[in-house]
Amino acid sequence: MDDKSKYSVCFITSSPKQSKKIARTLVEEKLVACVNIISSITSIYSWKDKVEEDTEDLLICKTLSVNQDKVIKMIKKIHEYEVPETIFLPIVKGNENYLNWINENVKV
Repeated sequence: MDDKSKYSVCFITSSPKQSKKIARTLVEEKLVACVNIISSITSIYSWKDKVEEDTEDLLICKTLSVNQDKVIKMIKKIHEYEVPETIFLPIVKGNENYLNWINENVKV
């Protein structure tokens, strides 16, 4: 894996009542270095042949790309949704000190 894909950002949506629990679990388990919670986003989506609308939180997690499968597994285990959003985007560039901090705070 080249340096451009060594780090990832993961997006997870959740109910406001569960966001902090998910964030704390991911950080405590050292699967991610940091989680930002953006509260009260409106999500409009298709679910079981209906268009739904809910207020959710968006969790933005910073991690090492090698942990993607571990993060997905943990989210499936602890998330209340039947099909929780857990998607990753590569970090192609960043503050070198911040990226080093991710390295220091994430367990592989």
